[in-house]
Amino acid sequence: VYTIGSLRRRLLIVNDSRATLEAVLTSACRPSTRQKHPSTHSRSKQACVTNPPTNRKAPMAKTVGGISALVAAAAAACLMAAAPSALAAYDFQRDGASSVSFGGQTARLQMADEIYDDMNSPDSTKELLMQKFNDGTGFTSDPSLDESGKNVGGKTASGCLYGENEEAIQRLNAMIEDYADNVVPNWEAEAADGSPGVLSDDARTINVNAKGWEVDQTFQKALIGAFTLDQIANNYLDACKLDSGTKTDDNTNGVTSEGDNYTGMEHAWDEAFGYLYGQEADPTADLSTPSGDGTLLNKYLKKVSEGDVAPGIAKDVYEAFVAGRQAIVDGDYATRDAQAKIIKVDLSKVIGAMVVNYLESYLAKREATPADAVHALSEGYGFIFSLPFTNNGEGEPYFTQEEVSGFLDKMDNFWQIDEETANAVIAEVNSRFGFSGSDEGAEEGAEEGGEDGGEEAAPAEEEPAAEEPAELPDMPEVPDTPESANDDS
Repeated sequence: VYTIGSLRRRLLIVNDSRATLEAVLTSACRPSTRQKHPSTHSRSKQACVTNPPTNRKAPMAKTVGGISALVAAAAAACLMAAAPSALAAYDFQRDGASSVSFGGQTARLQMADEIYDDMNSPDSTKELLMQKFNDGTGFTSDPSLDESGKNVGGKTASGCLYGENEEAIQRLNAMIEDYADNVVPNWEAEAADGSPGVLSDDARTINVNAKGWEVDQTFQKALIGAFTLDQIANNYLDACKLDSGTKTDDNTNGVTSEGDNYTGMEHAWDEAFGYLYGQEADPTADLSTPSGDGTLLNKYLKKVSEGDVAPGIAKDVYEAFVAGRQAIVDGDYATRDAQAKIIKVDLSKVIGAMVVNYLESYLAKREATPADAVHALSEGYGFIFSLPFTNNGEGEPYFTQEEVSGFLDKMDNFWQIDEETANAVIAEVNSRFGFSGSDEGAEEGAEEGGEDGGEEAAPAEEEPAAEEPAELPDMPEVPDTPESANDDS
């Protein structure tokens, strides 16, 4: 969508003929002419071209200050006609039927939720936890999950951009084993350095391993990066998946996958969408403010969007998903890639913001409420684990696995971690992501049961410097034209 400012800059360099004005506006507002497999989203833009607003007697302005009513009206009408595409729902159709499908992603998100519940229960066994994570069977919350043919483990730390991350996979499996072998047998014991058990204070009671980790939290927060973000940013929204095989040619020519109502490229984009919004009650509703349902990325996108690091970030992410999917329908791959970059960078900010938030919460609580502090530290540890799966929009993580392994090794024993170590990680994350600092006094509330909770206030982000306006070429003087000269003859 062009802004009024961008239209003004374009109009400065044209003469005062109505034909030229219409050409500029048509160029600015024209939708893709490619209609091999249109969606409902393309209709609103067309009105701007087929019915351009005109005022035959209004003169063309020569300067920004003297822009005429004609230009203002035309620009406003063009923007109004184009605007619905930016706010439209994620609802795409072909031949009267939906072309969107991400049922497998919803199933995996539900599986992850049940595994999380199991890692809050003293009745869980290692065999069943491993079966659910790696095989995708044994679920009780929804019997259909066993029949889905899906699993979480096979989609973890395995995006096509970075490849399989063996170290991360091994660490995650080790957490499951540690929980079953050490935390569960000591469910009622008193925790101490080297001894798993119960840790309690006035704010919270938790079960920890011998190193003081609340393992359900370290595990689940690690999945946010290694599973959901990795599949979105480093798999389904990357060219390694979107353009693989014959996807580009098929999409350009409107060739759908055999037996399905979508092209391979459309489906890949939908699968990324599903990893973020797959548990929404109505995926076709306005999700610019997500529900926060589930235990993974959607929940924390909502929290960060309501904080101070990136207020409104959820709206940007949602609109980029809609615009990128429409671009695929239109065969506009440059726009598709630009929207994918927005999503990759913004969702990566969620990880960075939560690292800072939870480590600061830990430091603020460690003296008065040590159990609550360890709960926050466990979550922060999991988000640090997630950092190698971020994407800066240029195909690189904000932190490499080697760097993150260094952080995790220094923080390995929660009973012995010091403020200097936590503050060093906070400072480095703030620097890499461009966060300016922390919100002093931000507190994280406690929720009932084993769930994480509280107000996830995050550090404020630096405002980007204002972009300098493009320098306009010197233009010859255009003589004043009588109003009647603009009339069509």
